[in-house]
Amino acid sequence: PTTGVLYKEDNYIIMTTVDKEKYKCLLPLIASGNEEEEKDYKGPTPGELLEPLFKQSSCSYRIESYWTYEVCHGKHIRQYHEEKETGQKINIQEYYLGNMIMKNPLSEPGIPTKNIEGQMTPYYPVELGNGTPCSLRQNLPRSSTVMYICHPEAKHEILSVAEVTTCEYEVVILTPLLCNHPKYRFRASPVNDIFCQSLPGSPLKPHNLEQLEKQQEMLKMPFRRVKEEEMPSTKEEKFSSIHKPVAVGSHQLLTVGTTHISKLTDEQLIKEFLSGSYCFHGGVGWWKYEFCYGKYVHQYHEDKESGKTSVVVGTWSKEEHIEWSRKNAARTFYLREDGTQTVRMVSHFYGNGDVCDLTDKPRQVTVKLKCKESDSPHAVTIYMLEPHSCQYILGVESPVICKILDTADEYGLLSVPS
Repeated sequence: PTTGVLYKEDNYIIMTTVDKEKYKCLLPLIASGNEEEEKDYKGPTPGELLEPLFKQSSCSYRIESYWTYEVCHGKHIRQYHEEKETGQKINIQEYYLGNMIMKNPLSEPGIPTKNIEGQMTPYYPVELGNGTPCSLRQNLPRSSTVMYICHPEAKHEILSVAEVTTCEYEVVILTPLLCNHPKYRFRASPVNDIFCQSLPGSPLKPHNLEQLEKQQEMLKMPFRRVKEEEMPSTKEEKFSSIHKPVAVGSHQLLTVGTTHISKLTDEQLIKEFLSGSYCFHGGVGWWKYEFCYGKYVHQYHEDKESGKTSVVVGTWSKEEHIEWSRKNAARTFYLREDGTQTVRMVSHFYGNGDVCDLTDKPRQVTVKLKCKESDSPHAVTIYMLEPHSCQYILGVESPVICKILDTADEYGLLSVPS
């Protein structure tokens, strides 16, 4: 079970531009028939699918600016803060938000759903009661509902923790275990990309399209530069002293998504990726992300009625990135057992995005490129964090990146392997 649309090599059309450039465009397979699969499902119940998680005493963690949350599946949820005092004595402040599974309320057919990032998502609830007594509610014990959601690429991460009413909590966990049940699978909105690759003798991108994109960039640039220069420094000082950026718990992990694309040869794919003409798309829920290497990061939402809303999160400037990389680590290394080093991750700075209402400054993003081993050579996982207002981290993981990480120079810039 995967999110995203699959392509078949033989399902394509050849497109020719007015300049006689030729492109092979792969058409997505528009799958249907999920309803049939759901009706005929005779496999394990969601509770049985999650049993391995409950039996192996595994725990998931989420670290926020003050609290750390610990979910030990089927056992307890704990919220704690550790402080080292003088003399290295560790002071722990902790609350149990729930202990032991209470009776499980769910019996099919009714499957509850929750709005997660703008998408109604089915979940499997597990109730945990008997937590630390709550003084605000006549010492009643705290309790929580843990909502398990299918996500094929997840590793049982905590997506969010929210206090819905005093001392009652909702915790959302992403897990691949539920994805074997058709009723819990993620339903992506039916927007299917058509992916085109250039045929021999044609440029990676049609000449007219390149021109059009350059014009659009020129139109956007003056507006963004002016906003930045107009800003008086006194306002900047006043603003930053009032609004200290704080990681907002439930919004820090904005989205995690996976998509699959056609079977290009590795070399073609790497060339297209590094030239910025083959872009990665990802994200589930309301916002999706487009990352074009050496060009830009966009955040967008597509709607059948109102069309496409797009925000420029950051644009590439080699000079700005090099300046940034002098103060930040552009490469992270991993030490092999034989003592040699290999590049584990590269980080690139994309600044000068659309001006942010909260800070009156342009948005900016650090893109972290990591190798991701996968059965599908074209799987890509993209997730977005917002540790400070309008300053983002975009995580991009793909097997395509595995092939080129070791080409990273001192600035983390990548090239086609020789």
